Amino acid sequence: MTTYHHTQFGTVTVLSLLFGLVVAGVTGMAAGGNPVSLIVCGIMGFSLLLFYDLSVVIRDRALTVFFGVGLIRKRFHLNEILSARAVRNPWYYGWGIRLTPYGWMFNVSGLGAVELELRSGRRFRIGTDEPDRLVAAIRQATASI
Repeated sequence: MTTYHHTQFGTVTVLSLLFGLVVAGVTGMAAGGNPVSLIVCGIMGFSLLLFYDLSVVIRDRALTVFFGVGLIRKRFHLNEILSARAVRNPWYYGWGIRLTPYGWMFNVSGLGAVELELRSGRRFRIGTDEPDRLVAAIRQATASI
């Protein structure tokens, strides 16, 4: 049973990748079908599929975070999670997959996040536009195991 599901669209990420895709495509066509431009277009298009949004799902005693079509994902068993708290990331942490001073972070847009403290002592940040709702859902889910 799913107890929480939220998807955040990465507007800036999508617009940036689309802009790069258009620039590479136009440049490639102007250069007579330059193979490098075609490769860059392929990379940009694939990146768009991978990183257009970020979803968080709590279901079946696990919290799963995944980008785009779901090839890049991280799963936490609820009994691994010691605590969860809403945090605000500095702007320079950026978007995507990052190693921060507070552990790994998945983020697609904005500065809001939830920091998980794991029983192993490690931390993981999940970017979200609804940190308070996610914290409440994690606390409710971990209390019931």
